[in-house]
Amino acid sequence: MRVHEARTIEFQRRMAEDGIDVTVLHDADSIYYFSGFWGYLGMEYDRATLLVIPRLGAPTLITPAMEAELARRLGSIEDVREWTDGIDGEWPRHVEAIFAGKPYRVIGLETFKTHPRVTTVLQTLNLDAEWRDVSRVIGTLRSIKSPEEIATMHQAGEVAVAMVEGGRAAIAEGVPEYELALAVLAAGTRRAARFLADNGEDALVSPTIYNLQILQSGWETCMVHRRSTVKPLRKGDPIYFCFCGMATFKQFKLGFDREFFLGSATDEQQHTYETVVRAQQAALAEIRPGAIAEEVHAAAEEVYRSAGFGLAYRTGRAIGYSYLEEPQLKRGDKTSLQAGMTFAVDGGITIANTFGARIGDSIVVTETGFDYLTRYPREFTIV
Repeated sequence: MRVHEARTIEFQRRMAEDGIDVTVLHDADSIYYFSGFWGYLGMEYDRATLLVIPRLGAPTLITPAMEAELARRLGSIEDVREWTDGIDGEWPRHVEAIFAGKPYRVIGLETFKTHPRVTTVLQTLNLDAEWRDVSRVIGTLRSIKSPEEIATMHQAGEVAVAMVEGGRAAIAEGVPEYELALAVLAAGTRRAARFLADNGEDALVSPTIYNLQILQSGWETCMVHRRSTVKPLRKGDPIYFCFCGMATFKQFKLGFDREFFLGSATDEQQHTYETVVRAQQAALAEIRPGAIAEEVHAAAEEVYRSAGFGLAYRTGRAIGYSYLEEPQLKRGDKTSLQAGMTFAVDGGITIANTFGARIGDSIVVTETGFDYLTRYPREFTIV
């Protein structure tokens, strides 16, 4: 039995426990989790892909005709129904056919991940149905990673490390920021390619790293998510790399941040950066099975407070097939951590109009504590 089929069977068991007759998934990450299919079209192109999972029986994948062959090659779903723009009612006709004559009275949706048009079509077809949000059930299933998933996430971590090494090697006075971003993309892509073969399940997996590099230099490191520009690097610049949204391999998405200083740094910059690292390490020291998410965050906050800085944003977030999963390491989240959960754990201080210091790693919770998915030095570094 393939892993995606086993996940579907477990989800169907939980649907039965909750009295849900059928679930319709629109989120690309959830569709991949249960089917193994990752498409490249979505409602931003007015092209829906849906996975319909009944309480009993096999699921159905509805996808644009131009991606149907990819769906059959990549995924584990036998019933793939394709549709074409402007012909025969498009994708809603398949939904109507699936629901026709079925006693589906309770329908599951991921409420905040389903496009409004999809929700509207479903509600029009099933006016008397009861709607249930299955986000928490799916989130719980996805929160504990299998040994095979963790092994792939370790590979993603190696890709992330190659990215920062490529970016660091490009740092020099006068080099524009975008050249660092290009070096990151090339290094990450080449490292990812080493894990793939041109056959079997890897044959259709792209190693290519993409998305806009989060990168700032100089005083503009206080702009937490500014992307790389044509600005040339200058001596004394702090240079911040964030790979969130880019450190991705086989659909696993990690968090990873590093900062370097070109030629020199002020005492204030070094103190701020080292405080950030101490805060991250204080949070990591709390991570183990049974630790409470908000208490992990509180450990980092205490470091900021004792060093004279104000309150910080969240210390971390669960990661996996999505950029943000649950739980989160922040105030108010009382989730008890379990072995197999994976997190991006961050430290950060922003001094408005002056400087920003940040650090971030991805980790997996183990039976005795945690293990790094991203293994790279975090000491204060002048290059």
